[in-house]
Amino acid sequence: MTRPGGAWRNWARTESVRPQRVEYPPTLDAVRRAVRSAAARSLAVKAVGAGHSFSGIAVAPGVLLDLSDLTGIVSVDVDRGRVRLWAGTRLHQIPALLAPHALAMENLGDIDRQSLAGALSTGTHGTGLAFGGIATQVRAVTLVTADGELLTIDEDHEPELLPAVALSLGALGVIVDVTLQCVPAFGLRAVERPEPLDDVVAGLLGRAEAVDHFEFYWFPHTDVALTKTNTRLPPGEPTAPLPPVTRWIDDVVVGNGVHQLVCSAGRVVPPLVPVINRLSARVWGDRTFSDASSRVFTTARSVRFREMEYAVPLERVASAFTEVRELVRARGWRIEFPIEVRTAAADDLWLSTASGRRTGYIAVHRYWRADHREYFAAVEQIMRSHGGRPHWGKMHTRTADDLRTEYPRFDDFVALRDRLDPDRRFRNAYLDRVLGE
Repeated sequence: MTRPGGAWRNWARTESVRPQRVEYPPTLDAVRRAVRSAAARSLAVKAVGAGHSFSGIAVAPGVLLDLSDLTGIVSVDVDRGRVRLWAGTRLHQIPALLAPHALAMENLGDIDRQSLAGALSTGTHGTGLAFGGIATQVRAVTLVTADGELLTIDEDHEPELLPAVALSLGALGVIVDVTLQCVPAFGLRAVERPEPLDDVVAGLLGRAEAVDHFEFYWFPHTDVALTKTNTRLPPGEPTAPLPPVTRWIDDVVVGNGVHQLVCSAGRVVPPLVPVINRLSARVWGDRTFSDASSRVFTTARSVRFREMEYAVPLERVASAFTEVRELVRARGWRIEFPIEVRTAAADDLWLSTASGRRTGYIAVHRYWRADHREYFAAVEQIMRSHGGRPHWGKMHTRTADDLRTEYPRFDDFVALRDRLDPDRRFRNAYLDRVLGE
């Protein structure tokens, strides 16, 4: 978000910058003019969305392009279920835009505050072994390249590059519109309940393979997993949503208000954290309901936090999680935020964390006012030992030298970057670190 005086900072308060120039282009042509103007002044240029990345991927010390005015639908191909959207459209806006066409996005993550381009560029994903990250839904992308020209990548124009452009870290150009492959609108039946942690971890692979969408949360210092099982309903099947008051109590009062108090109390009196976590594991996540897919996939998050997430081969996720659990116990840390475990299908996107392998995701969090550094660093070492790939939009310390070995198409992506942005017009410190200069 850009504040008065031109300062920008992300939601997690992990990154901030005062750009030399901030622009709010309302049209595609305005984006092209802004990029050309930056080039004429030898300034780097970065487009930003909602600022919901925890890493420095969107930091723009030169020209910051805020695409908030580039929102909504460009066009709809109802017969093929394809919808072209402006890149600045927020994920939470998309369900209402698709509703008149009886369409929905195939899968979503659990947060929907991001812009569409930001979610794609960082590899945002949900859960479900039959489903890839959001970028796997992309069928076409329009970029403004470093010279201010338009480049469309789709099934008729350089289709071999779509696996690179669909998840590009913002390194290839300014994404101005995206065509998504949507599906008929559908509902989800959600079953959320506490279960013995050891049983859930031991049976994780079978659970993930047996249902459409499975994930679990673990509050450190407890022996309980809070599981979430979502089953896709046939289009048009009636749903039974939670009553509005019940949903408000669960998601707003308990999920955010009480958790805010928990985090604040735990920071002041750390010995309270295990007691509070055990209480939280009892009062959260014991409900069954059904609703429109977007209302089940996503949850409201108002408690500010910091996050690191790693993708490991699916067969390694249980052992990696067990090592993290033992790490927390052995170090005697008081961790107030749950650990989240999800899964995803393999895909063919060049820089996807699930590229070429079925994947399990382990995400660790800390309250934003707590010191995350020692915890995250130790977890990162565990994830690296299991062949982990860091989520591009979340905190990590990896560099191009070691990331290159994790991605078979890494050098192909760098070569494409050399072609589309030889002067590194879209660079920043984060991209220099993870892709090289």
